[in-house]
Amino acid sequence: MRDAASFDDFYRSTSLRMLRYGYAVSGDRLEGQDLVQEAYTRAWRSWGSLVAHPSPEAWVRVVVARLAADRWRRLRAGRAALRRLGPPGDVRPPGEETVLLMGALRRLPTPYRRALALHYLFDLSVAEIAVETGAAPGTVKSWLARGRARLAELLPASLDATEEVTDVY
Repeated sequence: MRDAASFDDFYRSTSLRMLRYGYAVSGDRLEGQDLVQEAYTRAWRSWGSLVAHPSPEAWVRVVVARLAADRWRRLRAGRAALRRLGPPGDVRPPGEETVLLMGALRRLPTPYRRALALHYLFDLSVAEIAVETGAAPGTVKSWLARGRARLAELLPASLDATEEVTDVY
């Protein structure tokens, strides 16, 4: 069982040193904060057994160091891929249709937007969307119908709803 009070005491007594350590091993203050936050999150999840560890602070330091090493490995792999493949090409700005569509989607309630995205971007059926969202199939049908109707109201008539928007990120 996790004891929140003992974890709070541990955190208060070690966090400042750990932030300094995270900064030192990462070379970046914000990255160091992220590393330390993740390490304390893992410590909290394991606190029931970690509290009996001879040095929980050392355990958190090891986690911070390993997370920093993972970060450096990812950066090194990214640099190698960049050398191998070259820099990415220029990205075109979004077209007017995309801007209008995204603006209209942002004005929809989240369930409608999610159902529309799952249906049209992932080609999921009503039944599959129902399973993923935990909603009844009838509810999903309602979200799709209401979402399409609201989009029709929000989008200008000049935007052909059957025309595929191809430059959506």
